[in-house]
Amino acid sequence: MEIWDPGLQSERTRLAWVRTAVALSTGGLGAAGVSVRAGLPMLAVASFAVAALCGGVLLVRTGGRFRRVQRALHGEEPLNEQADAVLAWLGTLCVVGGALAFVIVETLP
Repeated sequence: MEIWDPGLQSERTRLAWVRTAVALSTGGLGAAGVSVRAGLPMLAVASFAVAALCGGVLLVRTGGRFRRVQRALHGEEPLNEQADAVLAWLGTLCVVGGALAFVIVETLP
C-alpha cells in the first residue's frame, strides 16, 4: 500500500517556496535601494535588508527542503519545517515594518 500520492504536489510546493524567497529577496533589495535614495532612516533600510536576507536563505534552503519533503512523502521520516516558516514570517514582517516606516516618514510634514 502506498502512503503518498505520486503527483506533483511537492514540486508545486517547492515552486511556491521559490516564489516566496525570490519575492522577499528582490523586493527587499529593491525597497532598501529606494529607501536609501529617499533618505529614509536606517531602520527602514535595515528592515528591508533583513527581508532580503531571509529570502536569500530561503532560496538556498529550497533544494534541501524538497529532498526532505520527498523523504517524508515516501514514509522514511517525519517532516518538520518550522525554520523555513519562521524565516518566511520574519521576512514578511520586516517588509511590513519597512513599508510602515516608509509611509510614516513620507506622510510627515
